[in-house]
Amino acid sequence: MPHRHEIYAIRYATMTGRQPHQNYLTPDVHNEGTDLDYFIWLIRGKGGDILVDTGFNDVAARERSRNLTINPSDALERFGVAPGSIRDVVITHLHYDHAGNLDRFPSARFHLQDREMSFATGRCMCHGLLRHPFSAEDVTLMVRHVFSDRVVFHDGDDEIVPGVTLHHVGGHSDGLQVVRVETERGPVVLASDAAHYYGNMHRRNPFPIVYNVGDMMEGWKIVERLAGHPDRVIPGHDPMVRELYPQASDKADAVALHKNPKRSFTA
Repeated sequence: MPHRHEIYAIRYATMTGRQPHQNYLTPDVHNEGTDLDYFIWLIRGKGGDILVDTGFNDVAARERSRNLTINPSDALERFGVAPGSIRDVVITHLHYDHAGNLDRFPSARFHLQDREMSFATGRCMCHGLLRHPFSAEDVTLMVRHVFSDRVVFHDGDDEIVPGVTLHHVGGHSDGLQVVRVETERGPVVLASDAAHYYGNMHRRNPFPIVYNVGDMMEGWKIVERLAGHPDRVIPGHDPMVRELYPQASDKADAVALHKNPKRSFTA
């Protein structure tokens, strides 16, 4: 029997009033802007819970004018999972909205690509445009976790537990990784910021915050191959995710990604 897991997307923040040029590298001026939702993802299986990304906190929300509904760790607790019980956290990349709150998971080890740590602490951070999505505090805390033996580095593709694998794609950030999860409906890929929106991938139109456009576009091929079907790719920030998938809790803003979508996505 294959190892099948449940996956939940838990929304903790949103950003409204965005314009097309903020979401697509070559925007169509006839399209309306789309809100940006912020999620963490919880993978549940027989071997325990795995958290994917840790979101941002109220300090980052104030500094970057984001609407934080609830701290991600508190949202997780409302969903019925104590942050202190989490043993494995996958950090898809070290941008502020994916790698904050690293102090709220005291029992966790953090899974990170070698290239992402090198990128976030290397010469590229001398350039303001490239370092803007990073928080020096978050990156510094991750370095401290390295010195506390709490970081597991990965070089390309790797397996966390049976049925949950990591895959380097780069593009948006040099060490960006996606997560492939075996579920009852087949393999589901948490694409994180390989595609902020369904439209980025399906229209072959990158999100404007990008380190390497070529790697981003090649990364879409990797994601599509890993998922095997467009309906099994979950973008990182698209509000449509909450429309497509069934609500999973009456206490947290969460949807079940291991269930079939209510309808097939059409770009």
